[in-house]
Amino acid sequence: MPPAKKRKTRAAAERAEKSNDGPDISKADSALPQQEPVSAAPTTPTQTEPSSASSAADAAAKAKERAERFKALQARAKTGAQKNLKEATLESQRLATDPNLLTSLNRKATIAQHNLMKADAEVAGEDFERKRAWDWTIDESEKWDKRLKKKDAHRDDQAFQDYRQDSRKVYKRQLRNLKPDMDNYEKEKMKAVEKAAASGGLEIVETDDGELVAVDKDGTFYSTADSTGFVEHKPPKDAIDRLVKDLQQAEEARLKKRRERMGQSDDGDVTYINEKNKTFNQKLARFYNKYTAEIRDSFERGTMI
Repeated sequence: MPPAKKRKTRAAAERAEKSNDGPDISKADSALPQQEPVSAAPTTPTQTEPSSASSAADAAAKAKERAERFKALQARAKTGAQKNLKEATLESQRLATDPNLLTSLNRKATIAQHNLMKADAEVAGEDFERKRAWDWTIDESEKWDKRLKKKDAHRDDQAFQDYRQDSRKVYKRQLRNLKPDMDNYEKEKMKAVEKAAASGGLEIVETDDGELVAVDKDGTFYSTADSTGFVEHKPPKDAIDRLVKDLQQAEEARLKKRRERMGQSDDGDVTYINEKNKTFNQKLARFYNKYTAEIRDSFERGTMI
């Protein structure tokens, strides 16, 4: 049934009559303050008190941890600064110290210690050379004696004797600088031995020290005075480059010595009349070239007024 055609009940009719006779009690009741229902559960502030206390404790702990970390970083920075200052001081001292002076002092200290040990051995009546040899093995002692002998021979061989002797010294120096390719040598040797063994031309030869060596008869690898196999040998490219480089270095050294004998300089123009004047000009250039560079360039260009 539609709402407009509902029949009024008795209770509804009485309420309508009361509303017409007096004020609306329902509206008056709604205007009055309503009482909140009492619940058995505790109120909200009592629940948030423990959580706020725990958050405050966590914040305090984090602040304390940050403070401790900051103090540790400060201490680390202070230690690093002190260490850097110490290292910088030592480095400046090392740079200010002449290395030649240190070498001289160490050599003098070694000589003084040697003389003191020798004097103590003489006072005690002992053989100093025998006592000193206790700290060395026989092999080391023989190497040392050989080195001293070679040093004395080299000192006596410094003066010019004849051109043959001078050529011999150059040849020995070149041999010292020579670095043979032993791996390639062993490969070529084994190849030659295998080839000679396959052709039946392998021969066992005893050397002067009693060692037996397998030698090919035609001399393709172990060349003799009658061998001609070396003309067919083709060296590798790196060996040719090494030979060319060595010849170029020898030529440069020869030209440099020639310029020194003729009084020429590698610096360019000759601005001195003797060696003393050359040293003086070099000292002037070391101190004043940075100030006179523009003036000298103007002179060379011809624009100097």
